[in-house]
Amino acid sequence: MRNVRLKTFLLMIWFGALVLALGWVIGYLFGNVSLWMTIALVMALVQIWASYWYSDKIVLTMTGTRLVDPNESVEAQMLYNIVEELSIAAGLPMPKVGIMETMEPNAFATGRDPDHAVVVATRGILKILNRDELAGVIAHELSHIKHRDILLTSMAATMALMISYLANLSWRMMFWGGFGDSDDRGRNPIIALIGLLLIFLAPLAATLIRLAVSREREFMADAGSAQITRNPEALASALEKLELYGKQMPKSALAKTNPAFAELFIVNHLKGDWMTNLFSTHPPTQERIRRLRSMTAY
Repeated sequence: MRNVRLKTFLLMIWFGALVLALGWVIGYLFGNVSLWMTIALVMALVQIWASYWYSDKIVLTMTGTRLVDPNESVEAQMLYNIVEELSIAAGLPMPKVGIMETMEPNAFATGRDPDHAVVVATRGILKILNRDELAGVIAHELSHIKHRDILLTSMAATMALMISYLANLSWRMMFWGGFGDSDDRGRNPIIALIGLLLIFLAPLAATLIRLAVSREREFMADAGSAQITRNPEALASALEKLELYGKQMPKSALAKTNPAFAELFIVNHLKGDWMTNLFSTHPPTQERIRRLRSMTAY
């Protein structure tokens, strides 16, 4: 718990420093550094505040997730019952339950603490997994909630999204307005070059923000799922199906969802080259399956 709080605090500091750096770059290149630094500071503080208190709503909106009534359909009833049963087993308050309307099988949890958590399953995962496998997946997400790392991942996702937008805005402003004619702009070519590099590298910094939550958390959540369900094979079998589905897909249906949210899902739905895999927020699925099957039943 203390470690999570420390990581969240450090994430806020890193994010604020990066936004202020971008504000300085924009001000240096286009004039009026103090104004742009003030704007950047206000934006950083507002984003940190919104990420802490409303990260769950931001994530649900950006992923197109809707909260469900357990009586609306057989699938919703099954999902709700599984979440309720496993929440009791895990000693957690009942979280809200949502369904993301996509046929790609996946799931995630979000929220700032166990009392304000949401567990989400896609329509696709409800179709391809049996009840035990779905329970393994839901228990994995509840383990994230129990370990209190959902706030960190949700904040990292929303902050990375803002960094990416700011970097994109900076590039657009540069192409639209150039360096201008002010004596205060571009006077030192070395500083100007550093500024350009910062704008160029900002998306990479956003990725590093997402990686602030170690890949080890996925292994911990897998182990937590096995402990809650007393059935490591359930999650292992579910991960096998999700991995097989991912290999058969020419392109992820969730690619329309901003990559900043990739680390929220139980499996990484984004495909890419070796560089993408290097900065993946998830460990290899096969390694997760191997570890689960090496466990004895609790």
